[in-house]
Amino acid sequence: MPGKTQPTIYWLRRDLRLKDNPALHWAVQRNAPVICVYIHDTKSAGDWQPGAASCWWLHHSLQALSDALKSTGNQLYLFNGSTETTLKHIIEHTGADAISWNRRYEPAAIELDKKLKKQLSEQGLEVFSAPGNLCHEPWQVTRTGTKAEGQLPYKVFTAYWRASLKHESIAITPSVKSIPAYSKKLPDQKKLQDLQLLPTLPWDDQFPDHWQPGEKGAEKNLQKLLKGVISEYDTARDLPAQSGTSKLSPHLAFGETTPRLINAAVARKLKDKTLKADDNVETFLKEIGWREFAYHLLYHFSDTTNQPLDKRFTKFPWKKIDADTLKRWQRGNTGIPIVDAGMRQLWQTGWMHNRVRMVVGSLLIKNIGYHWLEGAQWFWDTLVDADLASNTMGWQWVAGSGADAAPYFRVFNPVRQGERFDKKGEYVRKWVPELARLHEKHIHSPWAASEAELTEAGIELGKTYPHPIVDLKATRVEALERFAKIKTP
Repeated sequence: MPGKTQPTIYWLRRDLRLKDNPALHWAVQRNAPVICVYIHDTKSAGDWQPGAASCWWLHHSLQALSDALKSTGNQLYLFNGSTETTLKHIIEHTGADAISWNRRYEPAAIELDKKLKKQLSEQGLEVFSAPGNLCHEPWQVTRTGTKAEGQLPYKVFTAYWRASLKHESIAITPSVKSIPAYSKKLPDQKKLQDLQLLPTLPWDDQFPDHWQPGEKGAEKNLQKLLKGVISEYDTARDLPAQSGTSKLSPHLAFGETTPRLINAAVARKLKDKTLKADDNVETFLKEIGWREFAYHLLYHFSDTTNQPLDKRFTKFPWKKIDADTLKRWQRGNTGIPIVDAGMRQLWQTGWMHNRVRMVVGSLLIKNIGYHWLEGAQWFWDTLVDADLASNTMGWQWVAGSGADAAPYFRVFNPVRQGERFDKKGEYVRKWVPELARLHEKHIHSPWAASEAELTEAGIELGKTYPHPIVDLKATRVEALERFAKIKTP
């Protein structure tokens, strides 16, 4: 049967993959030419436009997707500017009669999707929006409140997780092998370099050593997980010097894979007995659940990207920002080894170990006393896995102002955290090389070493390595006093 002549637009965003892509699959099933469109529209993101590290990843991920589409007989059309205006021009030029996209759940994206769906439907287009990069839509897993309240969102992860297990996951969509092409050029079509996503100064020179953006890179990291990492995940994920985490977070953030695909891959390994159902597997699957929970929270409490979920924190007395202090934290010059290691790892690779993220966050919020948004915004700009839902949840958790939050009296002691999870100081030595020769007894607290020990290690505090940015004990007491005030009913 001959196909339709009017093309279908597949509008993609952070769903840069061919596998498990319901919007793309729907477009292909219409038996018409498919126009795969990416529009770099930073203004539509509102207050959270893509950061520099995200743009680096996006550039390479778009290149990978473009190559993958060529293998299906299709191509990627790139544009820069307003989504509404660009789609209008494409529709007028091509006569497209349908459009599909995978849903996003950030507040600005939801508003844009609603607006476009209404406008395009009124213009006579068939509009299809599909479940995005989640196992459950954020509104699917709810709890029952009073008769007047109806269904309510969860604010505690454990309860959310248990409830989610009772719901069927969104089905995996069959992969597409061949995509009918629309072969003509379009007005204002751009080349990838025209989007200017890469930095003008080469601060990203180490990124390629650590990352392979794109669907193939996602699959490679998934196989590493299944063949070894997951078998020690429960303990190794807490050790920053080891490769004990999946490194799938940026691939998930850009939709190069989905949690549905990841969970299914784990399930296959369990079924064929090449993987054992134990604490390691359960802990990993819960980490996928935490990501789902983050989107659940973002959807139901959309103002938490800038405002505390716990409204008592709206009047919290955050300290006034000192530019030099903030910069020392950002660049890993705090004089507190594990914090500096984490911040330098972030700066050089676009990623930081999850446990260390909690430690550096606690120092900024509770010891230094700065608003959690200062940290959230820095992470947003420097992380290749920057994800608004997870970033928001993580920083509010450390601050004590979010859902399932760390209690206000939890102030991570970075020295103890280092001694516990980086016992020999391997992580610190790698990222803070000026401390490499210091004995492990003092690797996490060089200020406690004797002058002779420091001299032997080639360290001069205040010159080759800074003095601590704060007094950890004194600022902990101060933090407890300040946080306790808002905890009083």
